Amino acid sequence: MAYVQPQRRPLDLAGFWMLLGLAFVFGANNVLIKLGNEGLQPVFFAAARSVLAGAVLAAWMAWRRIGFRPDLWRAGLLIGSAFAAEFFFLFIALDLTTVVRASVLFYAMPLWLAVAAHFLFPGERLTAPRMLGFGLGFAAVVLVLAGQAPGEALAGQSLAGDLAALAAGMCWAAIVICARLTPLQAAPPETQLFWQLLVSAPLLMALAPLYGGAFVREFDGVQLAIFLTHSLAIASGFVFWFWLLLRYPASSVASFSFLTPVLSAGLGWLALGEPVTAALPVALALLVAGLVLINRRPRG
Repeated sequence: MAYVQPQRRPLDLAGFWMLLGLAFVFGANNVLIKLGNEGLQPVFFAAARSVLAGAVLAAWMAWRRIGFRPDLWRAGLLIGSAFAAEFFFLFIALDLTTVVRASVLFYAMPLWLAVAAHFLFPGERLTAPRMLGFGLGFAAVVLVLAGQAPGEALAGQSLAGDLAALAAGMCWAAIVICARLTPLQAAPPETQLFWQLLVSAPLLMALAPLYGGAFVREFDGVQLAIFLTHSLAIASGFVFWFWLLLRYPASSVASFSFLTPVLSAGLGWLALGEPVTAALPVALALLVAGLVLINRRPRG
């Protein structure tokens, strides 16, 4: 049976609650990666996650009789490469910098998506309020890059991690663009994610030796639980995210993640005891305000 793409509609109450729950799932994402990096080398961790999540997703698709769509191999290679780049940078970022800092930089993704949508997607142009939102969000990024707490890692490592988190967010925006501008937009979200996992697994495995160090650091039962939780729960969250992307405007889905950096940074501070400078709450406030304005649409 052919997949019928649902009609996109304005964000409603059901979508609000679904996106709110997803924000909590994504808020825990960076914390799980940070903890998992203690057991596995970051790029190898990302590759292994793609392998396990891909196997589970393949079983789910077979059970639900969801087509793999080998005819989409060109779009699949493109979106899978962007997915590999996103998590290559994100896992490295969380090995070199804190969850608190990475949360602001990575979840600034809607800023870059809004700029791309202005040129690529009809009806999603940057109005004056949205331009102001971009300016506020960009100021938050600059504020994070400029400040550092005394208790954080070496400045060189932290800066490299910060820039990697920024690059990961840009790659995430590229994934959304690929999903909207290629034939994958007419495919089920499971098919979209399966292509990403299928392509990213070998790419990340090939890139893992370049990062250096042993693939296994200090892996125990706790690390196994973190790996399984991250691989399965977070991967299913991305399926749900793409499902929402097919039903609501891309900017609405992406920009609703204004809660995610706050939740992620809060978990980094509460669960990991990471240092927080006076500038970071200001940066979070600027980012949230910016994302709210970016998500704003004219009436009528």
